[in-house]
Amino acid sequence: MAAAQSESCIVGVDVGGTFSDAVVVRGSEVAQAKAPSTPADQSRGALAAVERALAALALEPPAVARFVHGTTVGTNSLLEGKLATTALLATEGFEDLEELRRQNRPALYRLCEHPPAPIVPPALRIGVPERTGPDGVLRALDRAALRDRLRAVDAEAVAVCLLWSFRHPQHELAVGELVRDCLPHAHVSLSCETARVVREYERCATTIVDAAVSPRLRTYLESLEQRARAHCLPAPEVMLSSGGVAPARVAAAHGSWTVLSGPAAGAVACARLAAREGFPDAVGLDMGGTSCDVSLARAGRPRVVLGGEVAGRPLALPMVEVHTVGAGGGSIAWRDPGGALRVGPESAGAEPGPACYGRGGRAPTVTDANVVLGYLADRQRFGSELAIDAAAAYRAVAELARTLAMPTEQCAEGIIDVACAEMAQAVRVLTVERGIDPRTLCLCAFGGAGPLHAARIAEELGIARIVVPAAAGVLSALGLATAERRRDAVESVLLRDHALDDRVLRRTLAAVADRARSALGGEPGTVELACEVRYEGQSFEVPVETALDATVADLRARFDRAHQERYGWSAPDSPIELVTVRAAAIAPAAAGVGAAHLAAGTIRGERPVRWRGTTVVARCAEGAVAGEGPLVAELDGATLFVPPGWRARLGDAAVIVERKEPRA
Repeated sequence: MAAAQSESCIVGVDVGGTFSDAVVVRGSEVAQAKAPSTPADQSRGALAAVERALAALALEPPAVARFVHGTTVGTNSLLEGKLATTALLATEGFEDLEELRRQNRPALYRLCEHPPAPIVPPALRIGVPERTGPDGVLRALDRAALRDRLRAVDAEAVAVCLLWSFRHPQHELAVGELVRDCLPHAHVSLSCETARVVREYERCATTIVDAAVSPRLRTYLESLEQRARAHCLPAPEVMLSSGGVAPARVAAAHGSWTVLSGPAAGAVACARLAAREGFPDAVGLDMGGTSCDVSLARAGRPRVVLGGEVAGRPLALPMVEVHTVGAGGGSIAWRDPGGALRVGPESAGAEPGPACYGRGGRAPTVTDANVVLGYLADRQRFGSELAIDAAAAYRAVAELARTLAMPTEQCAEGIIDVACAEMAQAVRVLTVERGIDPRTLCLCAFGGAGPLHAARIAEELGIARIVVPAAAGVLSALGLATAERRRDAVESVLLRDHALDDRVLRRTLAAVADRARSALGGEPGTVELACEVRYEGQSFEVPVETALDATVADLRARFDRAHQERYGWSAPDSPIELVTVRAAAIAPAAAGVGAAHLAAGTIRGERPVRWRGTTVVARCAEGAVAGEGPLVAELDGATLFVPPGWRARLGDAAVIVERKEPRA
């Protein structure tokens, strides 16, 4: 019995800015728990949440077969600038590549806005005496000269990025061996192993980030593994930015692969759950205590892109496309010098948290505004440690209202409106700016604060249907517990004209797919393939999904259609170029996100809430209930508000909220 229990028990834990969430899945049973995050050492809050979730199912730690973790250590390292001292080894003459960038400004008309400072200081930029071109070696590597230059290097991490190493990696591999020999205590990141793609600046910047964040991530994961072992838990697995999990040692070796670890888990779970409820095309809204992460799902899967930007730094890696704004439950409201009401990006975080938590916070936050408006009730509990203090929330909002010369309730509504406008704009970035009409999608709202604001955001965007998961408050953690194992392989090939035929295409696809399978360790599963293609002479590519037995004609037709959909035109007679091939080897998940089935709740009474400037009487429920708004439902870990003009019904694993009369 114990062995069977161990095989089916999986733990997922997601560390947020305010709370750490844990979910335990054992067969059809699901338990969840929250604990305040511990910024000084995230592992303490994470394991406290795990202990509570296990206790809910009367389980002991030895019953856990897998322990899957979503970490923000890499992201926070970039945002806070707490990075390892990093050296760069680049082809001689290209040592300043990170600082030169692409010479484009962060904002076209804000000349005073500057990109982030280079991670590598000038003194640690080392030229490597070698040169490789597209056709092979042009200048042999001078190992003796490089060894002399390394004697003066004192760094915790070393990034190696040589020209054309994505096609000819032999020099880079040799430099890596030499660095490990001369600097045995330094972490080494090679661009041919981290991001094997064309475009030297993006590849260089990615490798530097990888080197700079990996030591801190490795230290954290080693600490987490030691704590887990002390608690009789298995070694942790870590969610990667691409939406799958890998062993902690893999994540520690390439910290850049985890910078979207937490948001990726939520995006994957959101896409799968919305599809389960019959809505495969959805926009995910994950509103937590510190920020709001927006993602897009098509055909039941989140959109994975090759490349993005985190903290102003480009990363040429496969990652779930997520747009983040500083609008969370703990986002602080303030008056700017012009007298306007602003919200975020500064957050009250976990310590001290919003004023209503009663832990010493005094600044007014989005959560405090919701308390003033009646959506969160006095003495309502968050987890086992926090209870709402309505008087403290009112005092905090009233102080801001005084500086703005407006009534307290009006100030609270303004805080909510500003935060929702920020989140609605984030949705537009991934939909309207991509040529996608948000009115054709459903809005999947989760996170502790997402369901509370979903209707306002849906009304602003014209969305007529909202999906609120049963496990909305801990959906990212549930996504971790039910995540697929995944490894990605990427390689730029630059094939065109006579060099690209059916035989070469299939051989190239098979080679990259084999690399992905090998990285996964030979586990049974599937391989997903995508090609980055462009018309000859273009500077950027369009991703096209493909298969191992694809032909050039099929690839061409798919690319023409994708180009037409994105840009409104195509050129079927123009030559095409296959730039990059992506492969993802995926082992199936042991359990599905639908494991958290919905249990009907009960109406407890009524209370007044403010909606659009007026007071309405809302029915109050404990748990999920169906019916017409106004309705406030206190779910496990989140609160849902159904406004007038909307109705709620119960799905299999979610509450479906629909507009009674969709707008024309």
